[in-house]
Amino acid sequence: MTRRYRFPDGFLWGAATSAYQIEGSPLADGAGPSIWQRFAHTPGMMADGDTGDVACDHYRRYRDDVQLMRALGLKSYRFSVNWSRVLPEGTGRINPKGLDFYARLVDELLEHGITPNITLFHWDLPAALDDRGGWLNRDIAHWFADYAETMFKALDDRVPYWSTLNEPWVVVDGGYLHGTLAPGHRNLYEAPLATHNLMRASGAAIQAYRAHGRNQIGVVFNIEPKYAASDREEDLAATRRAHAYMNQQFADPALLGSYPPELAEVYGDAWPDFPEEDFRLTRQPVDFVGINYYTRAVVRHDATALPLRAAPVRQPQRTHTETGWEVYAQGLVDTLTGFRERYGDLPLYVTENGSAFYDPPVAEGAVLEDPLRVDYLRKHLAAVHQAIEAGVNLKGYYAWSLMDNLEWSLGFAKRFGLYHVDFATQKRTPKRSAMFYASVIESHGEAIDE
Repeated sequence: MTRRYRFPDGFLWGAATSAYQIEGSPLADGAGPSIWQRFAHTPGMMADGDTGDVACDHYRRYRDDVQLMRALGLKSYRFSVNWSRVLPEGTGRINPKGLDFYARLVDELLEHGITPNITLFHWDLPAALDDRGGWLNRDIAHWFADYAETMFKALDDRVPYWSTLNEPWVVVDGGYLHGTLAPGHRNLYEAPLATHNLMRASGAAIQAYRAHGRNQIGVVFNIEPKYAASDREEDLAATRRAHAYMNQQFADPALLGSYPPELAEVYGDAWPDFPEEDFRLTRQPVDFVGINYYTRAVVRHDATALPLRAAPVRQPQRTHTETGWEVYAQGLVDTLTGFRERYGDLPLYVTENGSAFYDPPVAEGAVLEDPLRVDYLRKHLAAVHQAIEAGVNLKGYYAWSLMDNLEWSLGFAKRFGLYHVDFATQKRTPKRSAMFYASVIESHGEAIDE
């Protein structure tokens, strides 16, 4: 008997990681430093002084990690490229050993029947380019397109899925407005410029792909649906501002060729008039869009919470993850259906979805029990199926993350992995969530209901 959660044929089951969070060896074999390598070694910026110098040691252990993917039954693996591993100065000279690492990883994946899905930029900008202005320099659109072209020429014959940027909102909000992430700036006037140049760069890379690529390219946005705390007009207005700032600031220029009008209200006189011709670059046809979803926000007006004048309201008596995020699977349905309503019937992938919970000690040879993560996965996979039933053109799902890793400035304390990593020994141990996800993949979704 067919169960309720049978997924469409060809649905792509995957897991995701990013370069700085797992690779380690950031300066090995001729690689140049990135802004994250620099940021992590700046005193006071990282929890517990953690760095990505070793991380999960994936740079040396990638073959073993592909075996973990094979054990899960993954059909696809989404990973990112460390730009400065391939181009140590960000432009110009190619580092053959850096490029070869990604070629070997791709070949290893294909040998085990796992489809590679590459993200070109997951936050680790070459430090040499940051020294030239980074995302504040309009020339970065051309720098990024040249880097992208290098990768396309090397690997497009074996890589069917490419993404230009991962979560550009986080780059701007954490890196240029609040200073909590690399490169650590706190400047209201810089944030809109970084936004615009990120989207110009994405468009330029897509143009380069149309000239050289033969498969599919898209872009990945993190979406956090906003719900008003009350029906008071000030809360409704705050919610609109928060939604425009987080969920439309990057998708609109990419998919509609404009910015939402609320951004001028958010940024005030820091919001510039951008040249109209720029939007012909930002708005390039994409083959798919990736959606990263973790939680929702219930929003109220708060005049002191600048620049949005909006603040989240913690929901009592709800489950929250170790990062303080409410578990709210209906938000994923709302995100996917709402995205279709605004931007049309684009092919979509859930490119990240996961949760950080405390993992207890585990006996040698045992599976680590993580019931809250299993529950999170079960509820969100059911939500994915619900969105498909509602007509969303959803092509695949990538769990975040394959294994515990460096959670950016939060260090190693926040664990999102399907596999537990002992960072002292690099031992990988499967969690119950890994076993659950493997059963979902094997049953093509039917195990969600078991």
